[in-house]
Amino acid sequence: MQDEIIRYEGVGMTYNSKKVLSGFNLNIKRGQKILLKGKSGAGKSTLFKMLLGFEKPTDGALYYRNQPVDPSRVWEIRKEVAYVSQETDLGEGPVKVLLEEIFSYHPNRDKMDPKKLQVLMQDFELEEDTLDKNYEDLSGGEKQRIGILIALMLGREIFLLDEATSALDSELKEKVAEYFLKHGKWTLFIISHDREWEREEVKVVELKKQAVEGKQITEGGI
Repeated sequence: MQDEIIRYEGVGMTYNSKKVLSGFNLNIKRGQKILLKGKSGAGKSTLFKMLLGFEKPTDGALYYRNQPVDPSRVWEIRKEVAYVSQETDLGEGPVKVLLEEIFSYHPNRDKMDPKKLQVLMQDFELEEDTLDKNYEDLSGGEKQRIGILIALMLGREIFLLDEATSALDSELKEKVAEYFLKHGKWTLFIISHDREWEREEVKVVELKKQAVEGKQITEGGI
């Protein structure tokens, strides 16, 4: 089990007496690519929030590198895992200034590489003057790509991608998916409805809803 990165054991979640997750099991090993699929409200994003310490399961247990996820380990996990959400909100002001602020924090201080940033911007078709624009004026697709760039600049090898390409056109979705999937050592846990992530090397996990005693319960996992 030395290569195990993330493990969900019988995880369940209840909100206001309503069960949204029940008995979820999943073991993710180093280098695996997992695509989590399911309808809205099935509890997919909740699984990410649990790992990052924003939610606590009401049932079951969650492990990171074979150790239970608890408040004492949250910062350790957040420093090792890169999370890209569907809607990245960096605030207001020039993109360049916001990036400088993010990479001024102690854990990120040595991660800003202007050359790498330039290459990534070219790879994902962001114009150079994007850095001079106000973040709030960017399109949804531009904001998503900025979020992806930040995650990549951090130099981590474990990624939680929550609908990270939903606002991109099909060509850009393909480029982003290809970039992430070509790195064999990277561990990817992906939530997406985009078919560009459905590759031979990606294992699909389905979350399915079913009614039990009048409640909606989500079951799934491997």
